[in-house]
Amino acid sequence: MYKQFIKRFLDFTLCFIGVLMLSPIIVLLIILLAIANNGKPFFFQSRPGKNEKIFKIIKFKSMNDKKDENGELLPFEQRITRTGKFIRKYSLDEIPQLFNVVKGDMSLIGPRPLLIKYLPLYNDVQKKRHNVRPGITGWAQVNGRNTISWQQKFKLDVWYTENLSFKTDVKIMMMTIKKVFFKEDINSGENLNMPTFDGNN
Repeated sequence: MYKQFIKRFLDFTLCFIGVLMLSPIIVLLIILLAIANNGKPFFFQSRPGKNEKIFKIIKFKSMNDKKDENGELLPFEQRITRTGKFIRKYSLDEIPQLFNVVKGDMSLIGPRPLLIKYLPLYNDVQKKRHNVRPGITGWAQVNGRNTISWQQKFKLDVWYTENLSFKTDVKIMMMTIKKVFFKEDINSGENLNMPTFDGNN
């Protein structure tokens, strides 16, 4: 009952209320980031969701689009803006994903949506991470995030899909709040400081 109906109801209700309560902060960040990023406050990227259905994830844009002489984007350290550092420090860049949750692309809690290019590399067990909606936070994020290997991360993701419950979600949410409050593992995006997944690592 929780997995099929109650979880989605709670996701929609809590995120809708969250968007309303955070609307002044959202508007302020849009203005600041539009100034910092030449009128582009948001970052969009295609990601696989439940059942590998592709959707557009939305975040606040923390990096500019500066490129080198070969037309390649500069390293993360050279592109992150001052405002971007601030919003990453307090995980404010994740706020727009509340809209993804309201829309139904994501859940508050679930495996983080990774890159589309990884889809052909998952084995049959790892593919189970797509049996549920991806989340803003998840079991792997509160148990090491980028300090653990891809194999450990996928193992935690699959464990979550097989043990999804209201009790588990409450535990993950409480652990997430603690990590945000103490600024643990905040500056590490899921794709920035991890080696590229190649199907083996």
